[in-house]
Amino acid sequence: MPLQKKRLNFWSIINMNVGFFGIQYSFGLQQTNMTPIYSYLGANPDQIPFLNLAGPMTGLIVQPIIGAMSDKTLSRFGRRRPYFMVGAIFCSICLLAMPFSSSLWMAAGLLWILDAANNITMEPYRAFVSDKLPPTQHATGFLSQSFFTGLGITLANLTPGLLVYFGLISQNARRSNNITYTTYAAFIIGAIVSIGAVLYSVLTTKEYPLSQAEIEEIQQQPKGVGYIFKDIVEAIKEMPLTMRQLGLVYLFNWYAMFIYWQFITLCLAKTIFNVTNPSTPGFSAAQLLTGTVNGTYNIVTFCVAFLIAWAAKKAGAKQIHAISLLLSGIGLVMLPFITNTAFLFLPMIGFGIGWASMMGTPYVILAGSIPPKRTGVYMGILNMFIVLPMLLETVSFSAVYHHLLGSDPVSAIRFAGVLIIVAAVLAMLIKKPSEPGFLGLDGLKG
Repeated sequence: MPLQKKRLNFWSIINMNVGFFGIQYSFGLQQTNMTPIYSYLGANPDQIPFLNLAGPMTGLIVQPIIGAMSDKTLSRFGRRRPYFMVGAIFCSICLLAMPFSSSLWMAAGLLWILDAANNITMEPYRAFVSDKLPPTQHATGFLSQSFFTGLGITLANLTPGLLVYFGLISQNARRSNNITYTTYAAFIIGAIVSIGAVLYSVLTTKEYPLSQAEIEEIQQQPKGVGYIFKDIVEAIKEMPLTMRQLGLVYLFNWYAMFIYWQFITLCLAKTIFNVTNPSTPGFSAAQLLTGTVNGTYNIVTFCVAFLIAWAAKKAGAKQIHAISLLLSGIGLVMLPFITNTAFLFLPMIGFGIGWASMMGTPYVILAGSIPPKRTGVYMGILNMFIVLPMLLETVSFSAVYHHLLGSDPVSAIRFAGVLIIVAAVLAMLIKKPSEPGFLGLDGLKG
């Protein structure tokens, strides 16, 4: 008989997802600081997409493999929690080392390991929510991860600015590698937060034990790397139609997000400070402003996450997701027209609502469409739909940036906004099993 999962109280759901705060604090440091770090070390804007290849490549490789492995892991610590800890340890080591990079390739290499570690931790976390909570609480569980996404990235983005504001570190003080001391401090703090938050969730939340029948089924399955890849391929072939449709939404959505993270500092340097040289005070000010701007949209994210969860239950997850993406796209299109920092919060409201939905609502849309014993591998495949557009962006956007957008970071941000608006339209076209016109797997095969 399938396990009857108990409803958890609100604070139990919060405890199980505190570790997501640490993961996203690390992610926030990458969002805001990797382009400036590369610029300080001498990178040209055209090189930025290639130097950020680590994220999509490690996600593409690591997430489905870890998902399939965690589905079949038998340990006294559980199926998912061992991966949380291993990933968090490596993540913290890389965060400590990153600001000490002495060359572009040292920074890029550390980013590869850092992204792999984040993926090892993050992917089983999605499956953890589905394992632990009954379907009626999936929206709360996944959107609480959006809450911690917003909180973690907000604090990561605001940390350098707060250090300067309170006079603890000078804004322009740098080491010999040209990287500012505010960056050093932020990454050291991030290393502590990353391991601490994950450890808290591991100690406060236990997994449901597998039944004897489930254990025997896992033990009887073939072992080895070859079987893991075979399992992934079979899962892709049997993928629910809802998931395929989400993949098309993700193509436009996440291509755009990677553009935003790579070019927002360069855009603000030009629109607000009218500079392009990374060695100028205006550029370092743009880096700090990026932290404030990113912090603003993530403040919105953790403020609206549970409201979106409620709205998804009432109005339908796909409708709320489409509206949220539309607001996000409009916000990005607006942003480059603003030259006064006092008004930058306006587009970030819409962008923050969209980001909250991106981090949680698709998992609610997908809930119930995938078999429980394959939750890990399907969550990994869904996250492949995030990294494939990012990978496409890294290999294609340099040409788009140079030939179509005139090497203008302002145009790059507007272009990203248009792509998210397209994603919003596609989200409205998703068919769920209960809706008319849904074909399902039989329709695909027939």
